[in-house]
Amino acid sequence: MQYLLLVYTDQSLLGQLLPQEYDAHMRDCLQHADELQAGGKLLTFQQLEPPAQARAVRTRGGRTQVLDGPFAETKEVLAGFNLVEADSMEEAVRLAEALPWARYGCIEVRPVRDVAAVRQRVGA
Repeated sequence: MQYLLLVYTDQSLLGQLLPQEYDAHMRDCLQHADELQAGGKLLTFQQLEPPAQARAVRTRGGRTQVLDGPFAETKEVLAGFNLVEADSMEEAVRLAEALPWARYGCIEVRPVRDVAAVRQRVGA
């Protein structure tokens, strides 16, 4: 089963790291990602640009509105994701625990819905 590991970081905590500490975390994370990809556990991963570079699109009452980010006053922002293949939620959580970013925010582990099953159910 696939799980999405959503990486949320607290910029105030990350801001306390020296640049070389951040780079060391990033280097370890990338090396670990390479190992997981080679083992078939990590399917893909990406970092996101800061919320200030994002846009929010909402349609209400037939009217579409596009807003510049950031969108909410929150300490933790979505910083990236990892799509993993795991045998259980417990295994997916163990993969999330290995990411250093849990120390600077949180990692949300969410099962990925089987869209093929949804297609079949709705007749699409």
